[in-house]
Amino acid sequence: MKALMFGWEFPPHILGGLGTASFGLTRGMAQQEDMELTFVIPRPWGDEDQSFLRIIGANAVPIVWKENAHEYVQQQMYGRLPVDDYYLFRNNIHYDYHRIGTDALGCVNFSGRYPDNLIEEIGNYEAVAGVLAHSLEFDIIHSHDWLTYPAGVFAKQISGKPLVIHVHATDFDRSRGNVNPVVYEIEKRGMDEADHIICVSNLTRQTVIDKYGQNPNKVTTVHNAVEPLDNPEEFVKHPRKDKLVTFLGRITMQKGPEYFVEAAARVLEKTDGVRFVMAGSGDMMNKMIDLVAQRGISDRFHFPGFMRGKQVQEVLADSDVYIMPSVSEPFGISPLEAMQVGCPSIISNQSGCAEILTHAIKTDYWDIDAMADAIYAIVKYPAMYNSLRNLGRDEVNAIRWYDAGLKVRAVYDKVLSYR
Repeated sequence: MKALMFGWEFPPHILGGLGTASFGLTRGMAQQEDMELTFVIPRPWGDEDQSFLRIIGANAVPIVWKENAHEYVQQQMYGRLPVDDYYLFRNNIHYDYHRIGTDALGCVNFSGRYPDNLIEEIGNYEAVAGVLAHSLEFDIIHSHDWLTYPAGVFAKQISGKPLVIHVHATDFDRSRGNVNPVVYEIEKRGMDEADHIICVSNLTRQTVIDKYGQNPNKVTTVHNAVEPLDNPEEFVKHPRKDKLVTFLGRITMQKGPEYFVEAAARVLEKTDGVRFVMAGSGDMMNKMIDLVAQRGISDRFHFPGFMRGKQVQEVLADSDVYIMPSVSEPFGISPLEAMQVGCPSIISNQSGCAEILTHAIKTDYWDIDAMADAIYAIVKYPAMYNSLRNLGRDEVNAIRWYDAGLKVRAVYDKVLSYR
């Protein structure tokens, strides 16, 4: 089976959980013998792992016909796209996209991030999808998150192939209910046009049904998973006098960073033998630095900035507690990554991963006293720490992307059986 997937991130260059989930799911699905995956992202950087799928950079797909010497095309496309593919795509431009700014080859220079003109980039990405839908052979379309829904819908309209959209989050999660009407309309249209909707948790599934008016029979939950570690022995906890409690993620209102700070202040009222790390970046970072100062705990707090790849695993392995106090978390892969390297986790009841994790402590995001009590108990009682560490590691090692991939494949088969 050939699946054409539209995504926005892919490791090692990621800005959040979307890229991590895209990588894990596609690698899990690629273990199915007859599965052939083409994954489109706005801008690859050249160091992505393509051993199990084909990556196409939208920035290398022409949407405007430009006449150039073959040698020039070959030079400009080196390392980006095979020259024959460039000409195949150019020959399948069926629409006038001259309103979109392009380079000398007729390609769009995508940022590969989440720029201020994000809606414009989403529209340009949709144009690229039109060219690809006319050029490639595939059985099904799979769009990851709202940024790629317009691309998926357009590809469906052109090809007549079924569309599956994957809801990794909704704007109700990202905005704490202060929904952007433009984003909501993109999400709603994608869901309405999709043949089936995959959600990363039952929590998200209910939001899709209740807030977007979707038929429950059209919406399936496939929980996220975690990538097996090739070298788990590399990630060790270094001896130190103070205990280390870590928050790692986007420092935004969705993630509840202020509750982490307030819980930290409560813990430090009982003991000074704990240090706190808030790793990540986001629009609330300066507010959190100010809040830490207001609570008088700056000497026990560290803000190391955004981390990725091995850095994440190293800081989690070196932590005594990982905490995710998210206000609304569709899933939340980071607690699984923490437990995988032996770090006990505290997660909010308002997270999707709480549906599948048994050996993690769960509290309401707003209950800072319960969070503080849980932190204190883990850092002060070795038996509790060791129990959560060992049982948690065993639990997440059994949550595999391969199994998630089989569930996605079952969705594909179901959708195609209706055709």
